[in-house]
Amino acid sequence: MKKSIDKKTAKTPVEIIKAILPFIIMFAVIFAFHYTDLVFFKYYPPVVNFGFFIVFFSSIFQEKTVIQKIALAQDPNAGEAVMRYTRNLTYLWSAFMFVNFLISLCTVFMSKEVWAIYNGFISYILVGTFFVIEYIVRINFMRKYDC
Repeated sequence: MKKSIDKKTAKTPVEIIKAILPFIIMFAVIFAFHYTDLVFFKYYPPVVNFGFFIVFFSSIFQEKTVIQKIALAQDPNAGEAVMRYTRNLTYLWSAFMFVNFLISLCTVFMSKEVWAIYNGFISYILVGTFFVIEYIVRINFMRKYDC
């Protein structure tokens, strides 16, 4: 007796490659970074930080900043106090991301250990701390202005 192959569960070679390709790329990058002196891998964190900085900073020159747009998406009737708070918050995030970019760029020229400690640990702690502090300030702001 022949077993029939269920067409819904059968995977084509293309589907299998699509499923495992991200893992192959990830391990190739880890291998290349760990076993070679390819410095350009060290530039990834500064590029990402600079990208975030550009997103926040460029929105300052628009009618509504990125954070204001997010606030309006959550509450279309947000008042003037909320708009002022979120615009000021955009200034703070821009400055924070620029400083984080500068530090991560400096670590590119340091040892792999220093680069890894800052970009793989310290920068995440700083971003998380900044976010938690901002969240606490936001809760107090919302209580104060009945938002």
